[in-house]
Amino acid sequence: MFFARARHRGDAPFLWAKHDGAWQSLSWAEVARQVAGFAKSLRQLGLEKGDRVMLVSENRPEWCIADLGIMAAGCVTVPTYVTNTERDHQHILDDSAARAVIVSTAKLAKTLMPAALRTSQAEFIIAMEPQPAVQHGQLSMHQWSDMVQGNDADIRAAEAAMAAVTRDDLACIIYTSGTGGAPRGVMQHHGAILHNADGAAEVLREDFGLDEEEVFLSFLPLSHAYEHSGGQFLPIGVGAQIYYAEGLEKLASNIEETRPTVMVVVPRLFEVLRQRMIKAVEKQGKFPNYLLNKALTIGERDYSGRKRLSDAPMRLILSRTIKPKIQGRFGGRMKAMVSGGAPLNPDIGVFFQSLGITLLQGYGQTESGPVISCNRPKAGIKMDTVGPPLKNTEVKIAEDGEILVRGPLV
Repeated sequence: MFFARARHRGDAPFLWAKHDGAWQSLSWAEVARQVAGFAKSLRQLGLEKGDRVMLVSENRPEWCIADLGIMAAGCVTVPTYVTNTERDHQHILDDSAARAVIVSTAKLAKTLMPAALRTSQAEFIIAMEPQPAVQHGQLSMHQWSDMVQGNDADIRAAEAAMAAVTRDDLACIIYTSGTGGAPRGVMQHHGAILHNADGAAEVLREDFGLDEEEVFLSFLPLSHAYEHSGGQFLPIGVGAQIYYAEGLEKLASNIEETRPTVMVVVPRLFEVLRQRMIKAVEKQGKFPNYLLNKALTIGERDYSGRKRLSDAPMRLILSRTIKPKIQGRFGGRMKAMVSGGAPLNPDIGVFFQSLGITLLQGYGQTESGPVISCNRPKAGIKMDTVGPPLKNTEVKIAEDGEILVRGPLV
């Protein structure tokens, strides 16, 4: 899927990150060369189909390149959180039997290296940022910049190799702590991720209209299945650009700068944004507060099915005053913000809907790729539901209330 999109998009921008205060991009063609080069380098190290490669990095273009390169080599990505402790790393290294580890910064390497040295399986450390190329016991250090040198011939070789990989083959092992105990490794096959990307793309295509200028802002950890499928493979599937946010403290400014059309988020973020927006309006005086209250009152009436013709004049005023300002804070072209990972307070959903920001809620779990269902605006959004299942997904409620799911995503 990725190489097909890269051929189609060519030199158009694909991955964006901020360097020295300015957004800089890598094109689809350049990313394809680096992915193919990295896949070749992994094979040259002696990695074989099915070998696990652990990935310890914050969200950045190299994360996507590493993930795709691992899969293009026929290997299995094992993403981990940058907040993991040494003990967490040790458990995941031992449990997954990873032969290679990719680490982004020297700071993250400090927590990772002691665990990697104690494991019997790991042989290679690949550093995204320059680190001393020294031998650590059984571990040999390799520099990222040396391993991503690729060309068009490497792309052809990678595509030929991928022809032998099927939807049933293992793509990644995503560790999730669940409700307690040691992190569990959830095995996701290529078919599950493709199913999720295709089903989510259908929602965007049919309910919002897709074009070739879609922009995603990646904020949630890519080591989480939700961002991995929804914030990386969904945009790849639809040929969109991906910007990598600088972090929570700069998220508001990043949204205004990058003007995303789609974002994958969690409910807690909406709660924070709502409080900030209310406080910002309060500081502006009585009239902006009056407009905000009117927008919320009308929005709540509309949502509950009590739409009034007498609200039409106020709707016009709101559409020319407070709503454009609020939408501007979200970049001015946001089609949908999709909430998952925890239940969304319906009041928060209605709040944003009242101000012209479309908020969808989805449901899933890591074991299902992870998305099972999502609200559909065309069917009428109900904020206290998680919408109908994605296409090619069967959902049944057992007699004891357990949710049963069947389809290519499981």
